[in-house]
Amino acid sequence: MALVMTVGVSMSSWLGMEAHEPSQHAKDPQPTVTDTLPQVSLKEVSVVANRRNPFIEVAKIDIDKNPVKSSQEILRTVPGLFIAQHAGGGKAEQMFLRGFDLDHGTDISLWVDGMPVNMVSHAHGQGYADLHFLQPEVIENVEFEKGNYNMMYGDLANAGYVAFKTKDRMPNAVGVEIGMHNYQRYAASMSFINKRDMSFYASGSFLTDKGFFDNPQNFKRFNFLSKFTRWTESSSYSVSLWHFNSNWNASGQIPERAVDNHVIDWFGSLDPSEGGSTSRTNLNFQHHVHLDDGGEVKSNLYLSYYTFDLYSNFTFYLNDQENGDEIHQKERRFIAGGNSQYSNSFFVGEERWKWAGGAGFRYDRINDIGLYHTRQRTELGTYALGDVSESALWAYGGIEMNLGKWMINPAVRVDWFQFSYADKTATKYSDPNKSQAAVSPKLNIIYNPSDVVQLFLKGGKGFHSNDARVVVVSDGHRVLPSSYGVDLGIHWKPFPTVMFYATGWYQYLEDELVFVGDEAIVEPSGKSRRFGADAGMRWEFLRNFYFQFDYTYSHARFIDEPAGENYIPLAPVHTFLTGLNYQNGPWKAGITGRYLGHRPATEDNSLTTSPYFIVDMSGSFTWRKFTFGLAIENLFNTKWREAQFATETLIPGDSQPVTDICFTPGTPFALRGSVAFKF
Repeated sequence: MALVMTVGVSMSSWLGMEAHEPSQHAKDPQPTVTDTLPQVSLKEVSVVANRRNPFIEVAKIDIDKNPVKSSQEILRTVPGLFIAQHAGGGKAEQMFLRGFDLDHGTDISLWVDGMPVNMVSHAHGQGYADLHFLQPEVIENVEFEKGNYNMMYGDLANAGYVAFKTKDRMPNAVGVEIGMHNYQRYAASMSFINKRDMSFYASGSFLTDKGFFDNPQNFKRFNFLSKFTRWTESSSYSVSLWHFNSNWNASGQIPERAVDNHVIDWFGSLDPSEGGSTSRTNLNFQHHVHLDDGGEVKSNLYLSYYTFDLYSNFTFYLNDQENGDEIHQKERRFIAGGNSQYSNSFFVGEERWKWAGGAGFRYDRINDIGLYHTRQRTELGTYALGDVSESALWAYGGIEMNLGKWMINPAVRVDWFQFSYADKTATKYSDPNKSQAAVSPKLNIIYNPSDVVQLFLKGGKGFHSNDARVVVVSDGHRVLPSSYGVDLGIHWKPFPTVMFYATGWYQYLEDELVFVGDEAIVEPSGKSRRFGADAGMRWEFLRNFYFQFDYTYSHARFIDEPAGENYIPLAPVHTFLTGLNYQNGPWKAGITGRYLGHRPATEDNSLTTSPYFIVDMSGSFTWRKFTFGLAIENLFNTKWREAQFATETLIPGDSQPVTDICFTPGTPFALRGSVAFKF
């Protein structure tokens, strides 16, 4: 990573509100600007009844010990969350968690500074979440929770949510990172105002990467963020402006038989014209005020403009043996939205109870959302084309009842959606406008039998909105299919430097329709049931060493299909991540390994994906104002498949279509060095 970065995790109250942390304002003796946070330790983590999830705070230590090179990698802080890139670096990563193939964000909700990352009714798929606009250097806090139990997060938050907060102050710094495969990244930040009651900075980066594929990906990405923050005695506000754009080539998912039969090499391509470009510009206003009665109000308003063009070829010559099956997915989108939340507390006897309520809105206008047939990025015909308007309103409220060793938190959330689709092809619908509401109750209970043990039970109802095109085609049926979940678990800290956790969970999803953006068709997926277990530990030993281990198991099946034909394709089953890190003064080093096991690739489990275990290493040394870093990806040069799908294809040499595993090769051994300078 070009600039040294340490990311912290803010604690959340049981209601989902961030715990108040004193801001830099006029009473502070001196503002601080740094790109590192104080070294944190397991000794500082406690398991008490008013903390929703102590392991969120442990994530602060994980990231401190394991510097990351991208905001996508920070997603791996969530135990059991795996990501895969299969389109040249510029496409949003595919994600997996709790028995879900999340695709690019279908059942996980991502947020940055109160702005949604997920794109509803997207050209490539519902919930598409491209996090590439977020530079890793500017991340201050990351907060997450598995399951659908937090009242603040509604649509798509079935497997869970991840919320990022950016820094209010940045140092003057420049950095460069150079690596194999012609990888280069340049980053800089400049603090223009750094007063006790005011700050203003700009941060930017540029990345270029030829890549390791035979068909050079020539990936280029530019990021920029400027942020102004003002503090008073009782309030603060900030205004931030973001811009990001990228373009790339891709080698796509290649059939394994094409490699086995020597049609192409392991890093080869059957359609070198795959790739794309995308951009996003955000304007965000945030306001936080402490009221005289002890209450707090947090609000934000945001505007976004987004573009997306993606060229893909998944089936090669299956449908068009003369021109090939390349498709172009395209959209131009405007987003406006906002959130506001009020919280306060009161005493019942000697116990402090808390309550919170909030509301928000979001409007998406997507012009010319289309699917085109192309050849080498030249348009041949139109499969689908139209305009989408989607509006959402929501409100929620909950109370945190402290009863000694018990904490009981009932809450409820109400969401309302309106969908509109104007088809620009020959297809016309009797009513292109649909609306529907969802009510989602939540109940969270924790119990502390001692000051080293926390037991918890979480239950809730959530939902996943469908693509507006699905809503119109299905005449308003299955608009907001519900999910029902429950978690039962324990956090245990037997010693100050050791912490364990274990959770058993269950989730049921209603029948739904899915819009398949790659084919412009509506496909039923049916009811599903998932259950599993998560477990892990953290251990600080010999003063400077830190060990982490996370294991997850998931069992995912369709309910209405016969046994043996009810597997959910690509649902993760076994995962684990482990790491050992050393930190002593200016020296830091670590080694991590991650494993993703066999998964069904088809409903009858006749095809399965290949497992992988990848080991990475990193180290850094700080001398005065310089930090020198070294990182190795795939230390043992393992030959692995990062993304895998069962796909029916027709390729040169085939006499008839074949269904087999199509995959994107994972990164081979890659060495990168970096140097950063603060001034």
